[in-house]
Amino acid sequence: MMTMTQPKPNFKRGDVVLVLFPNSDLITAKTRPAIIVQADSLQTGLPQIIVAMITSQMFRAGHPSRVTILRNSPEGQQSGLLIDSVIMTDNLATIATSAIYRLIGSLPIVNVDAALKHTLNLN
Repeated sequence: MMTMTQPKPNFKRGDVVLVLFPNSDLITAKTRPAIIVQADSLQTGLPQIIVAMITSQMFRAGHPSRVTILRNSPEGQQSGLLIDSVIMTDNLATIATSAIYRLIGSLPIVNVDAALKHTLNLN
């Protein structure tokens, strides 16, 4: 019996994906949405990707390192997110591409870039 290898998933910056996101204890993890923030052309040769956590805990909004996505906005509609959410660029993770379950949508990256610049103190 011949087995077919799956083609390498082709994710890009701004894609919203459902992932197994590690908790800060680095022992446990939770399935949650995340946004891909890694450069499309990074080409490290490693089967991993850098993502920012997305939470539905709206009390986390309002910080310059975070981007609010409202479900009923045009961005929210294309994000694939089911409820109002907050992108937390102050909670990044490098995950194995195999920890990505599926693509659920995409978001414009411009506000995420501004938040990342604040998080990483870049000009």
